[in-house]
Amino acid sequence: MKHLVDIHMVLCTSEDMDDFHDDPELASEKLNMALHMVYDKADEDIATGKLEELLANTWEYWHQDKYLVDIEVDDLLDWVDHLYNTWNNAE
Repeated sequence: MKHLVDIHMVLCTSEDMDDFHDDPELASEKLNMALHMVYDKADEDIATGKLEELLANTWEYWHQDKYLVDIEVDDLLDWVDHLYNTWNNAE
């Protein structure tokens, strides 16, 4: 159930990004944008564990990616679509 997952518990701060990015504030904004996209795309009846895994996967994938600050919104949307297609096909 989507409403049982608090998105604010997984959002990052610029301090989380200090060790990996020259502009930790921008990196934090981009990662949080991706996390919100994953959350928003989830069906209301998604299993809590699955949504938590998707959010954790998003964090792990982008947290240390040096190109995070350069990615465009459309590319993030495409990545989220790919993430859901991959996870849905794995079921």
